[in-house]
Amino acid sequence: MNSEKETFQSKNYVSKSLLHRFSQFVGFLLGARFFVAALLTFALYVSTFFLFNQDESFRKFVFDFKVHGIIFCTVLTILAGGIINQFYDLEKDHVVKPFRTRVQSFIKQKYFLYAYLALSAISLGVAWMISHNVFVFFVVYQFFMWFYSHKLSRMLIVNNLTFVSLTLYPFFGMMVYYETFSKKVFLMAVFLFLILLCIDIVKDTLTRSVDKTFGYTTIPNYFKSRNTKLILTSLLMVTMAVSMKLITKTGITGFMAYYFAGGLFIMILCIYLLINDSRRSNFFTLNILRFWVFVGIIAMLLNGIEHKL
Repeated sequence: MNSEKETFQSKNYVSKSLLHRFSQFVGFLLGARFFVAALLTFALYVSTFFLFNQDESFRKFVFDFKVHGIIFCTVLTILAGGIINQFYDLEKDHVVKPFRTRVQSFIKQKYFLYAYLALSAISLGVAWMISHNVFVFFVVYQFFMWFYSHKLSRMLIVNNLTFVSLTLYPFFGMMVYYETFSKKVFLMAVFLFLILLCIDIVKDTLTRSVDKTFGYTTIPNYFKSRNTKLILTSLLMVTMAVSMKLITKTGITGFMAYYFAGGLFIMILCIYLLINDSRRSNFFTLNILRFWVFVGIIAMLLNGIEHKL
């Protein structure tokens, strides 16, 4: 009888231990923004091969270890940036993202900091082995990742512009690496910048009161609802103008042409939702724009495959 009881207690202890370890693992993934990093990695590979790299064959691209090294460094830097950002936003996240912070609580904050230092060091080490220029590129990237979390995320307008710029920074690096400068690439970059800027501002409308409480000066809690709505509507209309320019002036074809044409209707839908000025409509707008960015990556992938065949 005692033997059976001890066996049951042993199994119960093992299951609790495994559950605890799994919770720690999930907490680390959430703290490092792993899923965001995975999406950005996918977007980097798609844009690098199908947009910036116009001449290289797929075989040559696969064995271009310098490019893979740069993307690897980018992923590590994004993971490190996610960790340091959640470290500085911990109090705010307790209110805005209670489930995530509860899962992250299974890991002590000092271990997140150790992971941040390790990921940053490995990224810079690999970058140094690639070239000195790549090393400098990532030193700048990591510095602004930290400085954004430490200071810039609380500054009006600067927070939105810095966040979007840091998101696009790796893509800019690839564009410089392949020396792919054209009107089409420039307009596509402007389009993506505007979409991400709208996403960030709409996201701030959903956390307006919490941001104000914790000292984050954002557009929604500084300019109030009416002016924020006007700013977002103006940005979406400029985005529509960029889409029309891409369709009519750059000779863009295939799935990307359909994507930018469809984007006109998406922008109109978002403007309609923003006019309602409710939390629910803002939530729908945020997720529609996020989804449309993902659709853009898929459209670029399909367009690239069509042209490469």
